[in-house]
Amino acid sequence: MLAIFHKAFAHPPEELNSAASLYASKKPKLPDDTLKDFLSAHPTNTFSMSFGHAAVLAYVRPDRGYSQNQRLFCAYDDIYCLFMGSLNNLCSLIREYGLSKGTNEAMFVIEAYRTLRDRGPYPADRVVKNLDGSFAFVIYDSKAGTVFAALGSDGGVKLFWGVAADGSVVISDDLEVIKGGCAKSFAPFPTGCMFHSEGGLMSFEHPMKKMKAMPRIDSEGVMCGANFNVDFYSRVNSIPRVGSEANWTGWNSH
Repeated sequence: MLAIFHKAFAHPPEELNSAASLYASKKPKLPDDTLKDFLSAHPTNTFSMSFGHAAVLAYVRPDRGYSQNQRLFCAYDDIYCLFMGSLNNLCSLIREYGLSKGTNEAMFVIEAYRTLRDRGPYPADRVVKNLDGSFAFVIYDSKAGTVFAALGSDGGVKLFWGVAADGSVVISDDLEVIKGGCAKSFAPFPTGCMFHSEGGLMSFEHPMKKMKAMPRIDSEGVMCGANFNVDFYSRVNSIPRVGSEANWTGWNSH
């Protein structure tokens, strides 16, 4: 999967953008060039969508046969979801949300997002924590202009993110594409965490703890990007929420 969002919509963490990219032999690329690299790496089975200057989504259709880390793409009501992996408790989640039996993981994630966005009965961290399995997903709500991404805590699926030459945030499971497009300004997406374009990065496993950025040293000994970890010595002040929008942009738990 590949998702690129303009910095005005995604607001990536400042720590992802490394000054080392300015002096490295390989510079970060513009989003169009990164998309071309991704498409050329998968020339026969790739699908992509562009949303003007706001976003680009690209998806590699799954190979025939069974794949443990399945790849899914789904769109509904101007909400687009890229999903990798699988949910062990999908059947029970389908029953809980009253969805049809043919609902796949990407369709469910969209429905869960819509429920929280429009009715907001639970904090987002509690909903994502209820997902049992190895998974990564990226949601783009083109109507609201918001981005939401999450990575499961078991490490079964890998995800990376970085900053392009124009400041856009790039999210992909393809490490080589991320390295080529973001130069030194990239890092692994932290497991057990979720990112919202307005609320930023937080751990859904430990929602009351702040995230801290640790400088990342690459194989050449250069400080680049940042690894994000839970700061177990900190605490997020709980703020009473009003309205459903706070469930997705405030990130605070009840």
